[in-house]
Amino acid sequence: MKTATFANRHIGISEEDYPKMLEKIGVKSLDELIDRTIPANIRLKEPLHLDPAMTEREFAEHINKLAAMNQPFKTYIGTGWYDTVTPAVIQRNVFENPVWYTSYTPYQAEISQGRLEALLNFQTVISDLTGMPLANCSLLDEATAAAEAATMMFSLRSRAQQKGGATTLFVDEEIFPQTLAVVRTRALPQGIQVQVGKYKELNFTPDIFGCIVQYPNNSGNIEDYREFTRQAHEAGCKVAVAADIMALVLLVPPGEWDADIVFGSSQRLGTPLFYGGPSAAYFATRDEYKRNMPGRIIGLSKDKYGHTCYRMALQTREQHIKREKATSNICTAQALLATMAGFYAVYHGPDGLKEIAKRIHSLTNCLNKQLTKLGYVQKNELFFDTLRLQLPENVSTQKLQTIAMSKKANLRYFDNGDVGVSIDEATTLADINHLLNIFGIAAETSIQEITDVPEMSSLTRELRRRTGFLSHEVFNKYHTETEMMRYIKRLERKDISLIHSMISLGSCTMKLSAAAEMIPLSNAAWMNVHPLVPKEQAEGYQLLIQKLGEQLKTITGFAGITFQPNSGAAGEYTGLRIIRSYLESIGQGHRHLVLIPASAHGTNPASAVQAGYEPLVCACDDRGNIDLNDLREKAETHKDELAALMITYPSTHGIFEADVAEICQIIHQCGAQVYMDGANMNAQVGLTNPATIGADLCHLNLHKTFASPHGGGGPGVGPVCVAEHLIPFLPGHASFDHEQNEVAAAPYGSAGILPITYAYICMMGTEGLTRATEVAILNANYLAACFEEAYGTVYRGTNGFVGHEMILECRKLHEESGISENDISKRLMDYGYHAPTLSFPVHGTLMIEPTESESLAELDNFVEVMLQIRKEIEEIKRGDASADDNVLVNAPHPEYEIVANEWEHSYSREKAAYPIPSVRENKFWINVARIDNTLGDRKLLPTRYGSFN
Repeated sequence: MKTATFANRHIGISEEDYPKMLEKIGVKSLDELIDRTIPANIRLKEPLHLDPAMTEREFAEHINKLAAMNQPFKTYIGTGWYDTVTPAVIQRNVFENPVWYTSYTPYQAEISQGRLEALLNFQTVISDLTGMPLANCSLLDEATAAAEAATMMFSLRSRAQQKGGATTLFVDEEIFPQTLAVVRTRALPQGIQVQVGKYKELNFTPDIFGCIVQYPNNSGNIEDYREFTRQAHEAGCKVAVAADIMALVLLVPPGEWDADIVFGSSQRLGTPLFYGGPSAAYFATRDEYKRNMPGRIIGLSKDKYGHTCYRMALQTREQHIKREKATSNICTAQALLATMAGFYAVYHGPDGLKEIAKRIHSLTNCLNKQLTKLGYVQKNELFFDTLRLQLPENVSTQKLQTIAMSKKANLRYFDNGDVGVSIDEATTLADINHLLNIFGIAAETSIQEITDVPEMSSLTRELRRRTGFLSHEVFNKYHTETEMMRYIKRLERKDISLIHSMISLGSCTMKLSAAAEMIPLSNAAWMNVHPLVPKEQAEGYQLLIQKLGEQLKTITGFAGITFQPNSGAAGEYTGLRIIRSYLESIGQGHRHLVLIPASAHGTNPASAVQAGYEPLVCACDDRGNIDLNDLREKAETHKDELAALMITYPSTHGIFEADVAEICQIIHQCGAQVYMDGANMNAQVGLTNPATIGADLCHLNLHKTFASPHGGGGPGVGPVCVAEHLIPFLPGHASFDHEQNEVAAAPYGSAGILPITYAYICMMGTEGLTRATEVAILNANYLAACFEEAYGTVYRGTNGFVGHEMILECRKLHEESGISENDISKRLMDYGYHAPTLSFPVHGTLMIEPTESESLAELDNFVEVMLQIRKEIEEIKRGDASADDNVLVNAPHPEYEIVANEWEHSYSREKAAYPIPSVRENKFWINVARIDNTLGDRKLLPTRYGSFN
């Protein structure tokens, strides 16, 4: 093995492993397998034109040079992003820890108790600070959270409002510009009219169903919305509030003045700026709206022996499960960043948060006091951290900006000539003196250095917070680094991640996120860049984005790209929005149908509805392929109404459909566009691509194909690549060019993730990327062959092979033994494995995707485990094991049960805990038994204060 070649470290299978695997599959070579799996008419004719692969050392030097191109200005722009101090204990033990960043969304609650508790901490923080009874465990960013609030209020309209045509959403003009832009993008296709104006002048008319206001507002002023909220409710309107989470430490929370929804960003709670993202948005509402709430909710439940535990609660944990009936397409959120924000609150506690907030407010008051002496006029009557200044007559905006730039400081410049300054947690006394120096030079007035800032407040009694928060013991006991470190580690030990074993989730691509790809993210030059700084200050980011864009365009075969979408589902929505704009530009805006295969992921129809389209379902045949006759008939019948086809390739059934090129031709002949869902790009890279297949655009899941980790449910990135004719309709941004189709708060979405994917492509190169795809297909077919006799696969391609994943048949076993796919999933935990994808896309089955990162030894161990479970099922079938008391229906077996004095099962403890020798060598001890999935829904307890007693 060439040890300097990164691909050899990333790919788990070596050439020495090929003969055994190919023999099991029944082919003579890897080339033969690929030729018989992927249709010849869509294969690439030549290798990808990418730069030669770098070694890890070469890339480290390269990425550091790029990082050095970002200029370290001190930034006071604010507008939704603020410098913060990430506690080192959290950065080291969470952000840089693969246990936390390689875990999956906690569907399997028994092996996810650590991050579920961490996310419940986050929900408790949000609920306490907003004064709302219910919060979810994160959304993508503040702007998209505003859009979710808008559509949620729209869906909550009374029957009278729906009948009377109440379609107007009022948005106060003092909302962040990027938030307004995203709300406009999302509102239009929903039939929502956005009315912008001054909230104090609003006349509530019957057509208005909801209102959005900012607290403190875009200028930094703190408005008293109590009377406005009362009037809105009298008129039957809902009120959503975009609130600064740090300001709420000192301000009366919106829940106390009867807001219906409170949302915003938790970035200030210890998440670096990252040029705009990722960071966790929050969303809180009333308990009665819990089933309308977007995103996931963590709640309490009990295991089979009555122990309190955590799980994702309600169907709202993923609204897209409702498919076309969903009011949100949220799937991936920002779990890792929400976890960090929750730990930030745990580490600081209520007193620590008050200290930070008071210090920010005191520094702002001190600065205001001194600037007033220099002749600057404060426009904000009340403020928390932001000053909006009218300049003296002898100071021009240009003059001040020139001086500030020369002193390496970024201020905010309003269109009317006012200047904004936002203070944050990272601001020091030296920074205040630096600012005073800048403003003093501009005013041609000498200033006296400030040596001390006493605690001071300019808040009125009416707006000052009086209620306590974070009273639960978890926020009041881990305030030393030793205790915090041990708490984090205590939670960490409860979760299975990629550090323990393969996570074979189908349609999820749980591959390696290599250390060499992750290390750059801890460089302050990437972490501490505000998204609205002048582009010349972010040349490193700009060059990386440009280079990565070229790489991804080469890989997909497309001509244009946007990095703005913050998740795969957001990418789907963005792609459909681009299609809508294109069709409108050529006079085809009347097209309203999107054809979607029955096998599609639930986000596809949910995204189509969000984009204002009506899903039209296309059938699949008995072999799992799109039914070509049904597709052709529906396309031709609706050819004047059809806007697009959404297709995943290889299909969600895990096969390369032979007719895919013809399918694309049929759609194009109807004048519609082909949107390719990039969820399964890991089986395409280097061998085929969406453009060659015939698609017009696709989104990519960087957290699947391109090595960005899943983070326990986010962050994700969903860039969209488009053909030449769609480039004019790519998203813009209100702060830089235009706000057409803006879909995220930051210009480049979660830009902080992009170095990971850039690293992956740079170090893999053409040969490595292509081999990774081939090995992903090899591994899946090897497992399919190993499981064929014991389980069987539901679907195979034309020549009898699967793609990069397969659907394992479990339905017959259930009929014969009573053991379900869920029982198998729970039993896998006893063996130290996370379950495959459960009952999707076919009910009663398990979908397995091994990825290219796993070794043959790991694959073989997984095979041994699955075959041993099959023997355990056979024992039940034969009557050798009790149908009611066996290792499967009682799985998983927690540590406390195994070591208990009493053992009442008909099988041994050894069989429960150590079924095969390999488990003894690497036992993962589970701390809860099987969790009750109905108790936590019947009584939703979404904070740490909840109790079933």
